[in-house]
Amino acid sequence: QVQLVESGGGLVQPGGRLTLSCAASGPILAIGAMGWVRQPQIPQKKREMVAMVLEHGDLEIGDFVKGRVNITRNDARDKVTLEMAGLKESDTGVYYCNAGIRARDMPYGVYWGQGTPVNVSS
Repeated sequence: QVQLVESGGGLVQPGGRLTLSCAASGPILAIGAMGWVRQPQIPQKKREMVAMVLEHGDLEIGDFVKGRVNITRNDARDKVTLEMAGLKESDTGVYYCNAGIRARDMPYGVYWGQGTPVNVSS
């Protein structure tokens, strides 16, 4: 069974830093894009892309975090790490790891982690 396991998150003070990691496991044949999407705390806001490493290594960064994030992927392409700085209260929400995965005996699909909460508060 394919899984995306997240770590990091929690309570962070405004202006602080945060590191989130996500590791993929299971009968994986290939992973395409992999990165982070968040659900802001404000219920009316839709999920928004934070940062992604695309299949060939290009990066996509959300406008609202440009200049504040760094995302990296390991050589095996099954782990991504997101570093955020200058955190704001508006960064509060649940952060989900997301990846396009081709697994053994399964069609290509988009997989999600369970979500890790981030609370930016003093």
